[in-house]
This record gives sequence, structure tokens and C-alpha cells, in this order.
Amino acid sequence: MNTAYKRYTITAALPYANGPVHIGHLAGVYIPADIYARYLRSKGADVKFVCGSDEHGVPITIRAQKEGITPQEIVDKYHNQIKNSFADFHISFDIYSRTSNETHRETASGFFTNLHEKGVFEEKTSQQYFDEKSQQFLADRYIVGTCPRCGNENAYGDQCEKCGSSLSPTELINPKSMLSGEPPVLKETKHWYLPLDKYEDWLREWIVEGHKNDWKTNVYGQCKSWIDGGLQPRAVTRDLDWGVPVPLEEAQGKVLYVWFDAPIGYISATKDLTPDWKTYWQDPETKLVHFIGKDNIVFHCIIFPVMLKAHGDYILPDNVPANEFLNLEGDKISTSRNWAVWLHEYLQDFPGKGDVLRYVLCANAPENKDNDFTWKDFQARNNNELLAIFGNFVNRALVLTHKYFNGQVPEKGALTDLDREVLSQFETYPDKVAAALEQYRFKEALQEVMNLARLGNKYLADTEPWKIIKTDETRVKTILNIALQIAGSLSILIEPFLPTSAQKLADMLNIHLGKWYEAGMTEFIIPGHSIGEAKLLFEKIEDATVEAQVQKLLDTKQANILANSVAAPAKENISFDDFSRMDIRIGTILEAEKVAKTKKLLKLKIDTGLDQRTIVSGIAEYFIPEAIIGQQVAVLVNLAPREIKGIQSQGMILMAENADGSLAFVQPSAVVKNGGTVS
Repeated sequence: MNTAYKRYTITAALPYANGPVHIGHLAGVYIPADIYARYLRSKGADVKFVCGSDEHGVPITIRAQKEGITPQEIVDKYHNQIKNSFADFHISFDIYSRTSNETHRETASGFFTNLHEKGVFEEKTSQQYFDEKSQQFLADRYIVGTCPRCGNENAYGDQCEKCGSSLSPTELINPKSMLSGEPPVLKETKHWYLPLDKYEDWLREWIVEGHKNDWKTNVYGQCKSWIDGGLQPRAVTRDLDWGVPVPLEEAQGKVLYVWFDAPIGYISATKDLTPDWKTYWQDPETKLVHFIGKDNIVFHCIIFPVMLKAHGDYILPDNVPANEFLNLEGDKISTSRNWAVWLHEYLQDFPGKGDVLRYVLCANAPENKDNDFTWKDFQARNNNELLAIFGNFVNRALVLTHKYFNGQVPEKGALTDLDREVLSQFETYPDKVAAALEQYRFKEALQEVMNLARLGNKYLADTEPWKIIKTDETRVKTILNIALQIAGSLSILIEPFLPTSAQKLADMLNIHLGKWYEAGMTEFIIPGHSIGEAKLLFEKIEDATVEAQVQKLLDTKQANILANSVAAPAKENISFDDFSRMDIRIGTILEAEKVAKTKKLLKLKIDTGLDQRTIVSGIAEYFIPEAIIGQQVAVLVNLAPREIKGIQSQGMILMAENADGSLAFVQPSAVVKNGGTVS
């Protein structure tokens, strides 16, 4: 811990209150932030860990429109869900606030007023799209049209989600308002802008020169790229009826732009937390650290610091350790496609296993590059690491102590060279873990904690106390004393990562959950101390459990395909005579078997009511032969026979094709006598 700082202000990106939290949010922001805050508290630091719901902006109003309720009802609904999920997941915020409360409105308005009175803002009049029917200016997301890059007819005014291009509303072809469906018109409006270009030299000195060696490469690189590309003034107000009203008489009907409003939420949350809030935001002896995802780097490293600098009273962030993105089963997480593992659903499906998800998301965190979450990896890390390494060591140490010494911590006797080597290594782990955490290398820090558990496992395997208990009880006392010291240290070092498991381990050892300085102490647990009953820290996760989660995702993907599918264009018209020449009958499948040396073909025997005939059909990839016997199907019986793989096929079964290419039988809704005609 850097002793130059008296206190720490840690912020975690404010989640939008227009939907629940998913594993991408957890891996990118909230787990690393919580680990860091818990570590600092264990070190005895003065820490304020703040967060809250971001409740303004267009995504809120769009969600409200879709659900047919007010924006306030939307934010109330999702704020409570997010807040409860974080609490159940043991994210240790000192406060979880919201940007729709009065403290925030006053703080954000006051911040704007301060900058306005100092003459920081530039006023500009511009042409923006206006919906004449709805009588309001349109935010970018309220405008849809054809993308000029790829031709997608449902591109938004700020982005085409099909090709990923960033757009401006005026680039759209045939733009329409999402409110009325009418083409918008360009109308003059005035807004206030933060002149980022005037702070370019300062930003270059502060970031490019000042943080070249201590900010993460991805963060530094993105900031430098923005600065090198030249900064432009950015509007801090917009025409919208949901948000913090602009505190100017001449700005009626305008609100603060959400990117200006939201980061001030950290300050307003701290105000609600403590009357001493200024020391956490304005004292140079306070270290400010922002935890964010990579899509928020520019806002927290360039725009918000410019706001703080322009205000003049605030400290600047010391570090902004942003993570990259987490994908899911090889595909980008998408809230609109419901392609995500939602935190509240995980906690329902895996009760008591919040720490398992914390472990997996930290061990596989996208710290320097995008990573992929898979349910198989989740299962493997639980079973092969948490259970087989960490849990196994703890269980053996406690069970053997109860078995041989009635749960009493034995005295440590004469030490062997192996004992001294193990104790020497053991004492280094708190500093190893701390060094990684101080550099925001959370995966490395967690790996070091697991290495201590591996050291304990190897020590027990090498000394084999279960073999020598009958011949050298004194030696076993030493072995188990050392093993229990390692277990005690593990309870401290694992707490920032797995708080529930750490407390459970401390309870099993019948000790307080120690502070960081106590980790690595060779006499942390004193001889004669009575330990509690050994319980399993982790449980095996079975194949069926993860298979159910994978199937849940596949069902989601299928539903998305069907929801977004577009019917194939109609074919050219035919005459009624052409249609009437087709003889379609209802028949029953009597036999079905795969055609040898093919993947797609089934040989079917069908009772058509006219006869029993053989038909070869390319449906083997979608149906199990035994399962379709007895089903009624529609058969084109007057199709000219043809030979397929040496088999004479006499007709064709009619099939319906889904959007994903899978097939389904065209069947009557009730049983029909074989030979019944379809007309």
C-alpha cells in the first residue's frame, strides 16, 4: 500500500438502470473493484467504495417506451434489482446510490453552474432532427434509417448494429422518428459544449507524459490515440425530458447530457455516504481509482478529468484500471439478444455458489485482452481448482487434526529442512499477493493465493502424516500445526476474492477473519486452540448442471433466430392448373432407417392410403429414425420416381424449414385417414 495516501476513493462504473447486471459487467468492473476495496480494508486503509445506478439517458427512455411505463418506473424497477443482486453477490459497496435522487440533482446542477459561471462552456447553435408530430427533438437512438455503409434498414442514428459503423443521424438514408414513424426535419437548437480541445496540451502532459508507465497499456493507448487525433468540443446538454434539468432560464426543456451527469454520481453518492465527503474528493492525500470497462475509458480518462480540472477543487484519478470485454461461449455478450448470464438468474440457479462465479471470472478476467466464458471452463475451474486444490487441502488439514488430536491445534516441535523451506515460502505469499493487487493484476494475485494452497497440499503429500502417526506422533503435530497456519493465512488472503468462503473457513478454524498483516504469521493459530468441524468449502458441479445452462443459451439463440428471421421472397405466380396437378396425400411412416454411407438420407416406408411405398428423404440430420415411426406426414405422391443411392424413391415428403435451417414435418392438426388429400 502506498503510504503517501491517507485514504482511498474507489469508484465502480454506474450500471444503466435499464436492465440487469451480467457476467461481462462483473468481470470487467465490479469483481476487480471489490477485490481491491476489500484488500485495502484488510490492510487497514481508510476506503470509500462508491457506486450507484445511472438512471438518465436515452436507453432509459427507450426501455420505458418498449415496456409502456414511465422512465421513473423503469429506473425504480432495475435499480432495486441491480442493488439486490450486488448485495447477494457480496459486492462490498459502502454506498449504492442512484442518479435520480435529490442529492445528485443538486450536485450535478451545481457542477454545471460552477463551470458556466467560470465561462468554461461554449454555446453553439446547430441543426438537429426534430419530430414535428411529437413536437420534440430526437436523440440519436430515436432515429432509424438505412445504413450508408451496409444497407441495413434498421440502423440507429449513432450506430449500425449490423456492421458496427459509428454514424451521425444526418448520414442515415431515409431517416424516420421512432416516436411517430414520420421523417424528421432539421431544426435549430442551442446547446452548451465542453471545449476539450482547449485542454489538449494539459491532457498530453498529464496522461501521455505523466501516466505512460503506470496506466494499463490498453487504457494509455486509447487515451493517447484520442489526444493525438485531436479533441473536439462536446455537448453537455441535450433536448430531452428525462434527466437533470439544465439550471438556466434560457435552457427550458433541456437536460444535462448523461455523460456529463453520470460521473458526478460518484461525488453525489459520497455526499450521501458521509458529511466528510470533501476529503475523499478534494484532498490531495486521497487516492482516486476508477474501475470501468473499456467502453468507458474516454469518459473517465479524458472527459471527466477535464470537468474536474475545469472546476478546480477536485483531485484527479490516480489510475483507471479498465478491463477488456468478456465474451460468452464464443459470442459477444448482448443484452438486446439476451445472450448473457444474468447475475440475478445465476444466484437463483446456483444458490450459495456466488464465490465460484467470482473465482472463475477473476481467474479468467479480460485484463489485457477479450476473454471467453464457457460453462465447461466454469465447471472445470470449480472441480479441478477450488474443490481439488483449495478445498482438498483445507479439508485434509482439519479432518486430520480432529482425527488425531481431537480438534486441538498441536504444538510445533523440531523442524526439518522441509518444514523450514515450506515456512520460508509460506511467509512470502502475503507480499506476493499484495504486490500484484497494488498493480491491479488480479488474476496474478488470485493465482498466488492458489499457489499457497498448492504448497499446503504438496506439504501434506510429501510428509504423509496419515502414515507416520503410529510411529511418530510428535512429527505429525508439527506437520499439522504448519498446515493449519497455512489454512489460517489462506482465510485472510482469499477474502478479497471469495469473501463467503473466507468467512466459512475462518468459522471452521474457529478464528476471527484476520487482517492482512496476520497472513503469513507462523503462530497465527496458537497451540491448544480448538478448531471447528470440517465442512466442505466447495461442492462438485455435475455435467447435467452445466449442460442445462448451455441448453438455456442455445434456446435463447434459437429464439433470437426465429424472432429476427425474415421470410424468403415469394416465388413467381403459378396457375391454378399447375397447382391442381400436384397430388398431395396424408400418409403414415411405417419404417425408417438411415441410408448406409450417407449423413443426410433416411429410407422411409410410408402408407399413403393408395399403397405402401419407399421414399428417400434428406432429413437424417434432424430426426432419429425410431422416433418418427407412426407419424403422419404430407406426401407428394405423383412426383416422378428417381433413384437415390441405388434406392428407388417414389415421392417426396413436404417439410417446413426454420430460420436456422432445421426442418419440421408438415402435418395435419388431427389424425387423418391415410390417403386424405391436401388441397
